[in-house]
Amino acid sequence: MSKQKVLHAGWVIPVNPTEVVYKDHTLIIDDQKIAAILPTEKWYKRSASKKIEEIDCRSMVLIPGFVNAHSHSPMSLLRGYAENLPLKKWLEEHIWPIEAALVDKDFVRDGTKLAVAEMLSSGTTCFNDMYFYGDETARVCIDTGIRASIGMIVILFPSSWATSVDEYFRKGQKIHDDFRSHPLISCTFAPHAPYSVDDDCLSRIATLSEEMDVQVHMHLHETKAEISESIKNYGISPIQRLARHGLLSPRLTAVHVTSIGDEELHLLARSGVNIVHCPRSNLKLGSGVAPILQMVESGLNVAIGTDSAASNNDLDMFGEMRTASLLAKGVNELPTALPASTSLKMATYNGAKAMGLADCIGSLEIGKFADIVALEIDQLGSAPTYDPIAQIVYNGHRDQIRGVWVAGRQLVKDGKLTTLEEEKLLERVRYWRDKIVGFKKQIEN
Repeated sequence: MSKQKVLHAGWVIPVNPTEVVYKDHTLIIDDQKIAAILPTEKWYKRSASKKIEEIDCRSMVLIPGFVNAHSHSPMSLLRGYAENLPLKKWLEEHIWPIEAALVDKDFVRDGTKLAVAEMLSSGTTCFNDMYFYGDETARVCIDTGIRASIGMIVILFPSSWATSVDEYFRKGQKIHDDFRSHPLISCTFAPHAPYSVDDDCLSRIATLSEEMDVQVHMHLHETKAEISESIKNYGISPIQRLARHGLLSPRLTAVHVTSIGDEELHLLARSGVNIVHCPRSNLKLGSGVAPILQMVESGLNVAIGTDSAASNNDLDMFGEMRTASLLAKGVNELPTALPASTSLKMATYNGAKAMGLADCIGSLEIGKFADIVALEIDQLGSAPTYDPIAQIVYNGHRDQIRGVWVAGRQLVKDGKLTTLEEEKLLERVRYWRDKIVGFKKQIEN
């Protein structure tokens, strides 16, 4: 029988209910899940079991682990590889060529480890991934203890992972079958984008996602050029095209959506589509600014994602929350737009909802998995603390992380990773850096 873990905290922010902060509370973990949240003074009045591990977080705040709702984790090995470029040129002239040359199981395994190390160190306990060799990403997640939704990627062009559309579907469904019973792993269909899959793919995914009861994770309306190209080729926008194939539903997680008119926004809201906002990647690639305030006001479930470290250049959800909130205020000239509590919910519960996991993660509630982050916010550079939620969103950073738990297992302790060896990982990263530099010199010559 495993020990109960008892976390005594200065503050507990459950996210559900919104804007609630419990001061001087104790959270109890039993059998991977949250068993109780109660005032610490009441805990000390209880008769305690002998099999208890008490953890002192009284100078810290406990929050749900961040849910990164859109990532390409292995691309962390391409961080900084191609800079200051628009999306189309960045993809077609730089990213896709190097992926065609170098991406294999080893690349994905090492790139995922690098991404997981960064995500855990900055408080992310679950991520929604879209990349080749998803089986390798799943194995890394299981080994390191992080939670993930693995994309069953579909794209028209061949890769080292699959040479035809049928092979993409076949291999993706095998990932689903192989990992469907693992508590840390779920799967989604991950068609890359409307411009990189055909109508037959969209129809197959609409049918199979219903039959297999899985979500669909897809880039959508990322740039104005994408929309113009769709109208030229199909006579309709990408959103209208997805509607034609029955893909607009609560199963769909649409990423970016920087360019959208009022009519299409209301169509997405009526259909219950989930939106993933990637503010810093969108800004860096010059892709535009999603109308997040209008989306939230329309009732859409809006989550936050980092995109890849190749276009961001990090996987830090603190930075995404802060940018999302400040951007909404500045664009709308409205200081009340996207308050801190909304931004924190977008980075936790809303991401879990988009991934179909809100019944088990995304907030600190009794019966949910103990996916928890402990932050030291009352320190130089952030003290004094008046409003812990605002403090986390507007002043929080990865250096404040002291503890991270996934399903009650501690993966970061005293700010250090417990399931990854940093120096060995960095050795592999240096190996890939040299290989990538060599490839770049080769094509330049």
